[in-house]
Amino acid sequence: MQLQDKVVVITGAARGLGRAYAEAMAAEGASVFACDVNSCEDTRTAVVSAGGRIETAVIDITNMASCREMAAQAVAAFGRIDVLVNNAGLYAGLKGARFEDLDDAQWDRVMNVNVKGVWQACKAVVGHMRTAGGGSIINISSLAAVYGLPYGCDYVASKAAVIGMTRTMARELGRDSIRVNAVAPSAVMTEGTEEFFGEKFEKAKSTIASGQVIARNLQTGDLTGTLIYLASDASSFVTGQTHMVDGGSWFL
Repeated sequence: MQLQDKVVVITGAARGLGRAYAEAMAAEGASVFACDVNSCEDTRTAVVSAGGRIETAVIDITNMASCREMAAQAVAAFGRIDVLVNNAGLYAGLKGARFEDLDDAQWDRVMNVNVKGVWQACKAVVGHMRTAGGGSIINISSLAAVYGLPYGCDYVASKAAVIGMTRTMARELGRDSIRVNAVAPSAVMTEGTEEFFGEKFEKAKSTIASGQVIARNLQTGDLTGTLIYLASDASSFVTGQTHMVDGGSWFL
């Protein structure tokens, strides 16, 4: 098992990608601390049913005290933190518009969750990682950050910021043996993606797939291997990178 004895904290783990990450990492031997602003009980049930180890919590990454409590609870449950997966973010339910017509309040919410929330979650765990002798932070960005997404300037800007934070944190934390990488997927076939595209979902699926070298839609299982690699010791000399998991939409 690639993640045996590692403790992994995953934000935004109540459903979709976060839940898939929790299940996959637990199957590789990790002890998972799954958290979300909503209940993660369905994720707990899935992991426990498969024989994995998991604890859950309801936390709000936009609140620093809540992030600190997340880290404290993970350490209390499993003794340490080795990996943080910054998966929580606003995507489903966002109202698209031309950049000059985007709602100011929505812009602020997106930045608060997708940028400030990532920063705060990292701040909450980094001291525990230093104590453990190192670790791996995996920030979830998006293909949209480098490719562009019409009518989604707020989301694109937030995910581009995640890449910038990843590079800066990697340079700052390397001496602590803490690696920081980003994963930038194209549109993953989850409930959130369907909600985001709404009635245009089927057309969007076809358009996205046709623009890729691998002309099919991205499934959750296509991403979990990259996450496991970045969480494991197999990537011990990899930091500051943005890993595109997009079927060949964009070449860095």
